[in-house]
Amino acid sequence: MASNYSRKSVSSGSRKRPSTQGARVSPRPARTSASGTRVGPGVRSSRLADVQDGRAARMQSRYNRHVRRIIIALGVFLAAVALYAVLYFAGAFPVTQVTVNGADHLTNEEVAEIAAVPADSTLLRVDTAGIVARLKGEAWVEDAGVTVIPPGTLRLDIRERTVKAVVEVPSKDGAAIEEWAIASDGMWLMKIPGRATDEAKKVSEAVYADAEQALRITGVPYGVEPVAGEYCADANVNNATDIIAGLSENLSSQVKAVEASGTETTTLTLQNGVQIAFGDADDIREKERVALQLMQEHEGEIAYINVRTPTRPTWRGL
Repeated sequence: MASNYSRKSVSSGSRKRPSTQGARVSPRPARTSASGTRVGPGVRSSRLADVQDGRAARMQSRYNRHVRRIIIALGVFLAAVALYAVLYFAGAFPVTQVTVNGADHLTNEEVAEIAAVPADSTLLRVDTAGIVARLKGEAWVEDAGVTVIPPGTLRLDIRERTVKAVVEVPSKDGAAIEEWAIASDGMWLMKIPGRATDEAKKVSEAVYADAEQALRITGVPYGVEPVAGEYCADANVNNATDIIAGLSENLSSQVKAVEASGTETTTLTLQNGVQIAFGDADDIREKERVALQLMQEHEGEIAYINVRTPTRPTWRGL
């Protein structure tokens, strides 16, 4: 018997999805900020701003300290300038003593006279550059300096030239021979007065001591006119000093005198009396080598050697 009702079929596509109404929603997970701080919903991170504010404050503090230091330093400087000006114009620290250091051939009185320190000088306003310039204008002075020693001492520091030789120069009238000291750099230093003269009393003993030990340059032609403080311009004298300067200590220490009547005829006289015709100042070391070799080979037998042409030397016995 047929049924009176029909059964409704429900397909899978018509099934209703479960309703979410009234379901509990889980909260959004917390996120991490760029500074590493965990930040929940609605929470704002302020750590980076705080760091920046702190750094700016420290920089401002350092700047303020730097400015304060500059202001203090400027104040100290201005105060020192003001004090210096007061002392300068008030004539503080007057020069009460002038001392000399390093002078042997010039007397202390001569140095003080050359320096010409004004009587009203003070340590703050003394013209040290002018003093040095005046000292360097003296033939004996190779270099000079001024040292200020409070409360009132001025020290003049001198470095003198050394005597290279004593040159025998005919006087202007040709009636006498004058002795002139010449320095190692070729500057005429002074005419050496005779021991018995009044001028000798004003000359340092060091000058005469050096003159006795110095090399003698003789035979200088008439017409050479030395001037203290000027460099020698005579070719014969310069040739003689160039030869001595170019020799080794072995031979130069034996030379007693140099005859300088001409550059080609320049002749050395040794302590043992041997004469060496040297000529001009060319090939100095080669000429020296030949002369020393001949003296060694004929020791005690030679009176005269000619090395003007070192490749063809000649010699003469006693």
